[in-house]
Amino acid sequence: MSLPNLVPGPSAYALVTLDRVAARTPDGHTLFFDLSLAFGRERTGLIGRNGVGKTTLLRLVTGLADPAEGVVSRAGKVGWLEQRREPRTGETVLDLLGVGPAMAVVRRVLAGEGAADDLAVADWTLDDRIQAALADVGLPGLDLDRPAATLSGGEQTRARLAALLLQAPDLLVLDEPTNHLDKAGRDAVADLLARWKGGAVVVSHDRALLRRMDRIVELSGLGVAVYGGNYDLYAERKAAERVAAERDVEVAERSAAQVARESQTSLEKKARRDKAGRAFAAKKSEPKILLGAMAERAENSGNRERLLARRRAEAAEVALNEARSRLERVRAMTIPIPSSRLAAGKTVLTLEDATWHTPDGRRVFRPISLRITGPERVAVTGPNGVGKSTLLKLIAGPLEPTAGRVERSGAAVLLDQETALLKPDETLMEVYRRLNPGTTANAAHAALARFLFRNAAAHRIVGTLSGGERLRAGLACVMAGARPPQLLILDEPTNHLDLDSIAAVEAALIAWDGAMVAVSHDPDFLAAVCVDRTVELRRCG
Repeated sequence: MSLPNLVPGPSAYALVTLDRVAARTPDGHTLFFDLSLAFGRERTGLIGRNGVGKTTLLRLVTGLADPAEGVVSRAGKVGWLEQRREPRTGETVLDLLGVGPAMAVVRRVLAGEGAADDLAVADWTLDDRIQAALADVGLPGLDLDRPAATLSGGEQTRARLAALLLQAPDLLVLDEPTNHLDKAGRDAVADLLARWKGGAVVVSHDRALLRRMDRIVELSGLGVAVYGGNYDLYAERKAAERVAAERDVEVAERSAAQVARESQTSLEKKARRDKAGRAFAAKKSEPKILLGAMAERAENSGNRERLLARRRAEAAEVALNEARSRLERVRAMTIPIPSSRLAAGKTVLTLEDATWHTPDGRRVFRPISLRITGPERVAVTGPNGVGKSTLLKLIAGPLEPTAGRVERSGAAVLLDQETALLKPDETLMEVYRRLNPGTTANAAHAALARFLFRNAAAHRIVGTLSGGERLRAGLACVMAGARPPQLLILDEPTNHLDLDSIAAVEAALIAWDGAMVAVSHDPDFLAAVCVDRTVELRRCG
């Protein structure tokens, strides 16, 4: 179902138009239906909870998938950037750019080895266009023959974005383009989109990038809602909708209670009248025919009153359910994290000139000294590949420093972006009881329920969970035990989360009273969790 009053219909300027489109999963589950939407030469941020069908919608836009129902029309060339993929064996930067064969022709001609056909098809503008595209994504002068596998994940993403520019599409379709990118990579993508003259559709949970959009399209099980303006305007509108929905529920609850009171009062009055009527009839002072008529009128009147009361109660119940449904759609998820019981003066972490060397002797980062006392919150920043994840492993304990000292006081736990402490073939109950030995089944159920894994959900297989569910499960298993950690170490916790899940995690961490060390390229997340200090890692040189 769509929201037609919020969705622009097909128009002459549209590059891609979806008309009453439906999409289903291979097992027949409907992701969305009766969806109508148009994309033109504007920048559109596409958001929605994980699993709602955002990537499926992108595949429909690009033509990589066909709708189960409805029609998708394209009036321009569409370029598609999928989420990160691993390079193929032997793939070079030229291959990643999609111009390997074309550049081979140019090189054969320049080497004097070209055939007549090569001379006819050689593209003498290719090298200049490649360099311009690489410069546009912040990779000027990149070695075109370099193996693609030697590029960082962020460099691979930017190179694939440059490949799109070489195709010169009318509409860019980007699926999480800034995931795994450091600040420089994120800035490069945002700057490119700011300069882009065509249309763009971007699935992202990067709020800084969404602030550069011209409109926000929110996809849900109800269809799509379009919000003009960028992410901040969207957030304001959603907050207003939440307030209105809460007010509507309050009004509907009062109305339902009033109807119930009035119905009860009416029934009580009817009971008193009936009692008086029976007492009058018992005197036998009136003819039987008159008493019978009075009884019939009383019965008919009672039936009408009961029918009216039932209809009013049903109408009030429908109104209340609708109001609660609207509130459920905009209500923020909450994750309650138990207290760490960390004393303000307790030192939980000390690093003295700590560093780590690879097996071949290469030092990953310069010696670091750091002390965390009480519920301090420290951000670790730096470009991709500088050793941030290695530092977190030193802090948490999986690695020992090859030089210097690391000292931990109290329990510390590391949650990485893949939530590796959860084994994919285990159920949540099995994970919880493995990480909290001696816990009874009832206690495990209660702990998981506090993190919204209630009843049968506690027996879900880890491998079936979404990114947001995995992080929530990880928090449940390590934070809701008998001895919750006093130091929480987070490695890119928001990478696989949708915006609702990010907001829920942020709210939970704001309220938590323990110490924290977090690696994140998301400045909004670091600001939201009230980071006190920042440690910036730099490459060893």
